[in-house]
Amino acid sequence: MIRTEISLFLKNEPGELGKLTRLLSNANINVDALTIQDASHYVQELFKARGKSIKRIASVSNYNMMKRDSAEFALIRLLTNKTDEAEQLLGENDYLFDTMDVITLELENEPGTLADITEKLGNMGININYVYGSVFDPKEKCLFVIAAEDIDAAAKALR
Repeated sequence: MIRTEISLFLKNEPGELGKLTRLLSNANINVDALTIQDASHYVQELFKARGKSIKRIASVSNYNMMKRDSAEFALIRLLTNKTDEAEQLLGENDYLFDTMDVITLELENEPGTLADITEKLGNMGININYVYGSVFDPKEKCLFVIAAEDIDAAAKALR
């Protein structure tokens, strides 16, 4: 199923995630999935892009400054049960965020299930940018979120 993921930067300080999740909770918005990543990884990807590109995206000093500053932030990606309401709430509270479509899958919690899906996408030439997921009970299905470069082709392949 295609869903909308919200991405935002938070200060990498104690209590910031609590403020965000309390804001959503107070509006009766549930977080269905969440991943947190140090924002410096995001900046490292910019370094890689610069290295592959003929055209310089930013100066070396700008990259060094971005790398240093990015350690102060965390990149949050989340799915909620009320995306439109969450977007409105985040905007009203001055959060800077972006949205993108991702694929969510409920998978059997058995060895090889994720491998089958990721191999299928790879064999079809569909690149996966990132994946996150979790399971609580080994007897239950698990939720995985897949961000593919070609979301429509990936969704079609996984139907």
